[in-house]
Amino acid sequence: MPLRIVFMGTPDFAVPTLRAIAGAGHEIAAVYTQPPRPGGRRGLAPLPSPVERAARTLGLDVRTPVSLRNEAEAEAFRVLGADAAVVVAYGLILPKPILEGTRFGAFNGHASLLPRWRGAAPIQRAIMAGDAETGLMVMKMDEGLDTGPVALTERIAIHTDMTAGELHDELMEVGAGLMVRALVALEEKSLALSPQPAEGATYAKKIEKGETRVDWTRPAAQVHNHIRGLSPFPGAWCEIPVGGKMERVKLLRSTPGTGNGSPGTVLDDALTIACGEGAVRLEELQRAGGKALRAADFLRGAKMEKGMVIS
Repeated sequence: MPLRIVFMGTPDFAVPTLRAIAGAGHEIAAVYTQPPRPGGRRGLAPLPSPVERAARTLGLDVRTPVSLRNEAEAEAFRVLGADAAVVVAYGLILPKPILEGTRFGAFNGHASLLPRWRGAAPIQRAIMAGDAETGLMVMKMDEGLDTGPVALTERIAIHTDMTAGELHDELMEVGAGLMVRALVALEEKSLALSPQPAEGATYAKKIEKGETRVDWTRPAAQVHNHIRGLSPFPGAWCEIPVGGKMERVKLLRSTPGTGNGSPGTVLDDALTIACGEGAVRLEELQRAGGKALRAADFLRGAKMEKGMVIS
């Protein structure tokens, strides 16, 4: 028998799971998502979240509370009479009355191999740390930060030049299928839960603006992981001399390079840049207000010669 589900999610990452649950025939009692935020070309008109847009195309009831920490919201949630809540990158803390407001509890699709990378930015942090693999886990939520017991896991290799955007897109599809499998097991009362290991917990804190600038004094492997871990958003950046003045440029794709030199020095005409140890070759860049360009196309509009220094 299909389950009655409350879905809770906000960004693009959560949309495939919402659609997969609906496609599997479950009854979605309501969709909770973050309220519309200023957006558009001038950042003024409130824009609904990707999950809200998807939910409305499916004809679902959408709710956008600012907080769930009050009795009225807890009661409105409880009277939905749901079997379970499915949570994917929702963005609000779920207080105890919400966690306990369904028959079976709340189940989260989390993009890491817990207990590694609990928190807000597990995809970016895994790449920035140079992890060789990550995964998607379906976890039953408790009052801790991503500390609940795990039901299902699927592992994903992180390839050498894979960006956070590419890993994000792979994991969101994996997550949709994994959550549907979890709900099947929940229907059949066969969903087994295992406590997370006591060792190896790390915290994936939110990406702050102050850490996005590239530090060329770091070893090349760390610089490469920094660039791909922040691509495409918010984007690692540096300042490059263009037309006689320093210009802020996003670095969206790189690969390990060859050569050595003073950190930040251009080593050749293919945008190989010296780091504290070794070098990286820049493959995709974006000037302010422009589109992302391959290195060869970027160099047509921003001449960069061997020996030039970027910062």
